[in-house]
Amino acid sequence: MSRKLVAEFFGTAWLVLGGCGSAVLAAKFPEVGIGLVGVALAFGLTVLTMAYAIGHISGCHLNPAVTVGLAVAGRFRFADVPGYVIAQVLGATAGAAVLYLIASGAPGFVLGGFAANGYGEHSPGHYGLLAAAVSEFAMTFFFLWVILGTTARRAPVGFAGIPIGLALTLIHLVSIPVTNTSVNPARSTSQALFAQGWAIDQLWLFWVAPIAGAVVAGLVSSWLDAEDPQSANAALSAER
Repeated sequence: MSRKLVAEFFGTAWLVLGGCGSAVLAAKFPEVGIGLVGVALAFGLTVLTMAYAIGHISGCHLNPAVTVGLAVAGRFRFADVPGYVIAQVLGATAGAAVLYLIASGAPGFVLGGFAANGYGEHSPGHYGLLAAAVSEFAMTFFFLWVILGTTARRAPVGFAGIPIGLALTLIHLVSIPVTNTSVNPARSTSQALFAQGWAIDQLWLFWVAPIAGAVVAGLVSSWLDAEDPQSANAALSAER
């Protein structure tokens, strides 16, 4: 189990450093700006690369909502959920700390929102609480749906990382204007710890909505697979 937790720690650190780093370091500078599309692609690439780097070790969850959703769907042991979630939050925080050290080295550095998630006046598009909650719920639901479908026993073996990475890219393309895209409580927590203030106050939503979406996806997937009880987690299973 210790190897799995270490893999989740570093994998989630990479997700934050690569994904949030693209927003904090590259997206805001006109001369090297990558824009919304670049940030969305960066998040997808972090998951895609780690799926093949650590998928065979920990299952490459990198996300408390994914871990909970897999457990609800019967693809992961509930007893292992707390350890995974702690490792993910610690890894995300470590990634955010490295990002802060890099970003603060720029002349005239201003922390700003530090790629934190928010709603209302802290939403990139000033979307309200209900819109943000629906977005996070729906996007996480479909993210889990893709994960569960592409890692099912009858799915093609060895390719799950590609559609999962592309799904996360698509999710960001759609929802960055709404919440700056979370679908991952660990990612939200790590940035909020540095941004402080409003980001901490609004953090609850980015735990509740993604986990709720993941739980519903797990329940629906479990019901659909009821006639195939041997369906097993493949690329993302932490049981292997």
